[in-house]
Amino acid sequence: MLSFALFSAVVGFTAAAEASDLKLSPSRLDRITSFFNNEVASKKIPGAIVLIQRHGRPAYFKTFGVRDVMTMRPMTSDTIFRLYSMSKPITAVAAMTLVEEGKLSLTDPVSKYIPSFADMKVGVARDVPGGKPVLDLVPAERPITIQDLLRHTSGLVYDYVVFDPLKQVHIDANVLAGDFDNAEFADRLAKLPLAYQPGTTWAYGYSFDVLARVIEVVSGKSLRQFEYEHLFGPLGMTGTGFYVTRPDQQDKVAEPLPSDPVRENPRIRKRWESGGSGMVSTTADLARFFQMLLNGGMLEGKRFLSPKTVELMLADSIGPAAGVKPWLYYYPGAGFGFGLGFAVRTEAGVSPWAGSIGQVDWGGAAGTYFWIDREEDMLVLLMVQTPTERGRIESALKNLVYGAFEK
Repeated sequence: MLSFALFSAVVGFTAAAEASDLKLSPSRLDRITSFFNNEVASKKIPGAIVLIQRHGRPAYFKTFGVRDVMTMRPMTSDTIFRLYSMSKPITAVAAMTLVEEGKLSLTDPVSKYIPSFADMKVGVARDVPGGKPVLDLVPAERPITIQDLLRHTSGLVYDYVVFDPLKQVHIDANVLAGDFDNAEFADRLAKLPLAYQPGTTWAYGYSFDVLARVIEVVSGKSLRQFEYEHLFGPLGMTGTGFYVTRPDQQDKVAEPLPSDPVRENPRIRKRWESGGSGMVSTTADLARFFQMLLNGGMLEGKRFLSPKTVELMLADSIGPAAGVKPWLYYYPGAGFGFGLGFAVRTEAGVSPWAGSIGQVDWGGAAGTYFWIDREEDMLVLLMVQTPTERGRIESALKNLVYGAFEK
C-alpha cells in the first residue's frame, strides 16, 4: 500500500495530513478499512482502492485485496480500471474546453457537425386494440443541441432502457456490431428514432458518444489525441486512455470476480473510442482530474477551465426552468438534478444519504465512482470492478465517509 506522503507526491498535491487535521475522525475512518477488508475476506469483491481528499490533501488512502483473483496480483496504486460511464465527465470537460475557445456552442445543433442528425424522427408508441403497440415516427420538434448531449436530454437512449415497440428497432439495428470508429457509430445512432423529443426528458443513453464525434469534427483530431493534448498530457494523467495495449501494462488491469464479469477487454484495441463508456484510468490520474474541477478548473497553477465554466457544469441544468422531465428510471436519484456530465445534489434531504447541496457525482457500470463535495472541499474516489455489488458499496461508502466528520 502506498503511504500518504508518497501518494501525495505521485498526484502532485501538498504533503498528506493526519485525518484529524482535516476534521475527520481517524477511528471512524477505520470503519472504512474494516468494511472493505470484510468485502474482500467474504469474497464479495476482489479488491478496491478508496481515496478521500480534503483541502487538497489525502485524508484517507488505502488499497484492498487483489486486482485479479486469477493471478492474485495485489491491488496497487497504479492498477488500471475500466471507467465505463465515469468516462462521461472527462468527455464533458473536453467539450467545454472547445466552448471556451469559441469553437463550439451549447446552443449549436448537433447536425452542424454531424449532418446525419438533421431531420431526426421520434418514435411514439401507439396502442392498437387487441394487438401489440405499433411505432409511429414523428418529426423532432427541434434539433438536438450540444447542451442536450451534455445533460442527457437528446432522446438518444441505451438499448437496455428502451421499451417496446422501440426496443425491437434497437435490437434490429445492432449498433454495437463489428469494429467501427466514432464517425461510423454516430451515423448509426442517427438512423435510430429518438425515444423522446429533444430537450424534454432526461434519459440515459449514447449522448456522450455523439459528443465525442463532435469533438473530433471540431478539433480535427481523434478523441484520444485531443484529450491527450488538452487534458491527459498537461494534467499528468499517464495511465488514462481507451485501451491498454502495452504488454508491460496489461497485467495492471483490474478484473472483477469470474462470477461477476464485464463485457469489454481493454487489452484488445478497437477503432471505437467511446466518449460515453470507453476509458480506462488509475486512482492517481482521476485524483488529479477531479481535484482540478474541485479547484474551479485549476491544478498546480495551470488553468484548464474557467471557474465560471466549472460553475456552469456543476450546476443543475434540468431544473423546473428547463422544462425537463425525469425519465422513469432516473439514475441521479431523488434530491438530485443533473449538470453537464454530472449528477448534482439540489436538496439536503430527500436522498437517503448525507451530503451537501451542490455536491456532484457519477460512476461506471463496473463500480468506479466519485463525488465532489464543494462545501466540504472534499473529493472521494472509489475504484473497484464489481458490476453487481457497486450500488450497495457506493451507498455504504457515503455513510462511512460522512460518518467520519468531526466538524
